[in-house]
Amino acid sequence: MKTQPATRGKARILLVDDHPITRDGLALLIAREKDLSICAQAGTAEEALAFVEKQALDLVLTDLSLPDKSGLELIRDMKAIKPALKVLVLSMHDEEHYAERALRAGAAGYIMKVEGGEKLVAAIHHVLAGETYVSQNISSRILRGFTGRPSHEVAPPVGQLSDREFEVFSLLGSGLPTLAIGQRLHISAKTVEAHRSNIKAKLGLGTAAELIAYAARWITGGGGRG
Repeated sequence: MKTQPATRGKARILLVDDHPITRDGLALLIAREKDLSICAQAGTAEEALAFVEKQALDLVLTDLSLPDKSGLELIRDMKAIKPALKVLVLSMHDEEHYAERALRAGAAGYIMKVEGGEKLVAAIHHVLAGETYVSQNISSRILRGFTGRPSHEVAPPVGQLSDREFEVFSLLGSGLPTLAIGQRLHISAKTVEAHRSNIKAKLGLGTAAELIAYAARWITGGGGRG
């Protein structure tokens, strides 16, 4: 974990990303803002949680792809420790598949890395002001869900998966075997197998090979790696 001295009067931000170059670039970008301060950087969920437990923070800016834990699980863990903590997700993962899940986990905003620095700074300020930040496309979809208005969009089958099933599905697509998925998610191999069976049923797939191939195609063409 990389810490920096506190700056009086500035919002304290924790950066969580497993790529040091990305973290350093984000720190330089955010440091240009007079009201923002990077107080620490973390490369793993464990490091992030240790800092959240001990330090006063205004915002956590986190990726979803971390080496030791799912980003969705990290969000839930951080909110369990500090319910009022504001979390903004910055990821390469397609917002169509991840934004609503991140919000349900407790995040206050979601922005993709392709959006660029200006939009990221705007998103940070929105979340710090107590607002929710998502793209117009995701905002419209969420609003339709609340109002009950019909959508002409066809929901992807993957959208039927629970958050835990989705995590297992994503890791399968990344090439991890059952045992490694269990270790990553801190669940038993038997539980992973149960999730795999549920995923196959929901996606209408007959075999383990079909599931892995489907997940790999989805990761390559839809989910991405952030």
